[in-house]
Amino acid sequence: MIKTDVEKLRSAHKLLAEFRYDLRPVVRGYANRTLYVNIGENRIQSKSVDEKMKRTFTGGRGFCLWLLWNAIRDETRWNDPENELVIAGGPIGGITAYPGSGKCTVVTISPLTHTVIDSNSGGYFGPYLKFAGWDALEIQGKAQNDVIIYIDGDEGIVRIEEAPLEPEDTHLINRMLTEMYADDPRGLRGISVISAGQAANYNSICGLNVSYYDPRRDEVRIKQAARGGCGRVLRDKKIKAVVVRYSQVGGDSNGVANMDLIRKAGQRINREISLFDASQNDMRGTGTPYLVEIMNKFNLLPVKNFRYGHHDDAHRVAGDVWKQKFDMRGPDGCWYGCTMSCAHGVSHYTLQTGPYKGEEVFVDGPEYETLGGLASNLCIFDPAQVLEMNFYADTYGIDSISLGNSLAFAMECYELGIINKEITGGLELTWGNFDAVMELIHQMARGEGFGVVVGQGVRAMKRLFTEDYGADPTLLNDIGMEIKGLEISEYLSKESLAQQGGYALATKGPQHDEAWLIFMDMVHKQLPTFEAKAEALHYFPIWRTWFSLHGLCKLPWNDIIPESNKTAKEPAKVPEHVENYCWLYEGVTGEKIDIDGIIEQSEKVYNFQRIFNLRMGFGTREHDYPPYRAMGPVTPPEYEDRRDYYDEILTKEVGVDISGMSTEQKIAELRKYREKRYDRLVDAVYQRRGWTKKGIPTLETIRRLGIDFPDVLDLVQKHTG
Repeated sequence: MIKTDVEKLRSAHKLLAEFRYDLRPVVRGYANRTLYVNIGENRIQSKSVDEKMKRTFTGGRGFCLWLLWNAIRDETRWNDPENELVIAGGPIGGITAYPGSGKCTVVTISPLTHTVIDSNSGGYFGPYLKFAGWDALEIQGKAQNDVIIYIDGDEGIVRIEEAPLEPEDTHLINRMLTEMYADDPRGLRGISVISAGQAANYNSICGLNVSYYDPRRDEVRIKQAARGGCGRVLRDKKIKAVVVRYSQVGGDSNGVANMDLIRKAGQRINREISLFDASQNDMRGTGTPYLVEIMNKFNLLPVKNFRYGHHDDAHRVAGDVWKQKFDMRGPDGCWYGCTMSCAHGVSHYTLQTGPYKGEEVFVDGPEYETLGGLASNLCIFDPAQVLEMNFYADTYGIDSISLGNSLAFAMECYELGIINKEITGGLELTWGNFDAVMELIHQMARGEGFGVVVGQGVRAMKRLFTEDYGADPTLLNDIGMEIKGLEISEYLSKESLAQQGGYALATKGPQHDEAWLIFMDMVHKQLPTFEAKAEALHYFPIWRTWFSLHGLCKLPWNDIIPESNKTAKEPAKVPEHVENYCWLYEGVTGEKIDIDGIIEQSEKVYNFQRIFNLRMGFGTREHDYPPYRAMGPVTPPEYEDRRDYYDEILTKEVGVDISGMSTEQKIAELRKYREKRYDRLVDAVYQRRGWTKKGIPTLETIRRLGIDFPDVLDLVQKHTG
């Protein structure tokens, strides 16, 4: 982009509000204040962070939930002005001596789930926001015209600027704004931009793109806070972008208490990455696509709307294919000093379709979730076509998980005759039809056609197809791969009871960042009893919550395995790495912590989020059930695909005489057994978590955790009698 273009865009900006603040250093991981921006009133103010807020909510997701809780009414809906987007990193986030320390979390009321959602992202925004002086950013109101929020951590200025000329699509606006707000080429790395593409104007399945400048490739790269419709909220508020500038990052920008402890943890894990990564998961060479081959091998890769767990063509989009295509001009970390370096991308890809056809672009990814959602689940196995879908989903701001599941659901409904070409606008939604998929994606961006129907997500389509086209609601509920309104992550959970609970009992909906227990449960057989599964469904979601409180990525925890794990009593917990995080916490804050302290920090926030769901009209047992396809085969072809396996379960595990049974009868018997088994799991998990049989945290639990605020107690007592 040439300088005159930047000046033209800048000159069209209109200053709506400006706020100047004192720059002061971060102290032991905290800036000790949060930033409030109301774009409807053009009002900007600073809010203090006290010790009680830190002790109760820690940071990151906890701060976001607390700020949102106090900003809205019980009746607030996702598109009301008082709904907020709240963004925060965390006290450990921003250190440079330990990998995976650059995360931020976004919290809002979701257009998909209609309750509170959290979504995390890499990139530079979380650390830069804190170093600029703010532990969290709270955005409320709706602007009259498109605006940009600019936070200058070098000068101590926050501005709301009307921005009429910038395009919306991410690959354009993020580059333009990075160049606009950097003083010179050396300052490009000091800018991070949050945006959503033009599809977010119309579709609920849209997320946020969070940028970082990659000097080795001269590319403005992106990671996503994709889940739950955060991007739809951003554009409903008429925000084109949020920009933060901070150009003085150093090894101790966090103002840590004990740098030696942080270096000690960093040196240990960096040595392990250097020695073992290539022979373990090869995150630096392949990244998350390494999972495709493994998931396919164990019947866990979603195919045809999660009907099947394997496909003969999966090797065409497996990790070794992408390893040859990724741009390896230097490490691929999405935060300073991240030696995990898994944020790969493909350079010099020439687009085949759409408004940018013929242009050469850099494609961030594909990640495993994109490959599961848009490749195997739709039966599209051409790598170039996968890159096309990946790029446009990103630049338009569409969550690839929700997109893949929504397209797959529509394709299955087309196959079943529930919808037809008249309804789809002439499109044949057959498996593998890349041209139809791309047309729908471009329709989402234009806000027209059947694409916008798909863009509202699986739950909205279930309702529409039932009410307008006479579909059987029971069938649609069985095959619609969403829970709580959020589309399910790309792992087949049919044969893992623990993972069924991991998805359906998750606070925000079925996202794998809360509990990924398939291998512990199904492959390694480490969870043989209901009590063992319940313990795992207590510990691991709570443990993983801790990462979102502190601005951390979970990949360095268990995607590199230390030698000590061979003799660990509980290897799935990776105890040596848990010790690392204890060192990091003490190193940053000066306070000692052990695993019990970590769990207590997380339990406070996890239970508070469950109560937040209750406040919004959810958060009870009836919302904790998966679609049956996440539990077992719905249709005869699914059963027949693994007939011997299911026959053996019915005979040996259920104790049914299957001689003379039809496939439909076998499905019905298996279903009765698995649904009853799931209910027993829910009972066990609720008991372990300290919840009632209805799924509400007990008063004893609330008081133990110190979240017994008067309005919390009133709410819980109202629902528990």
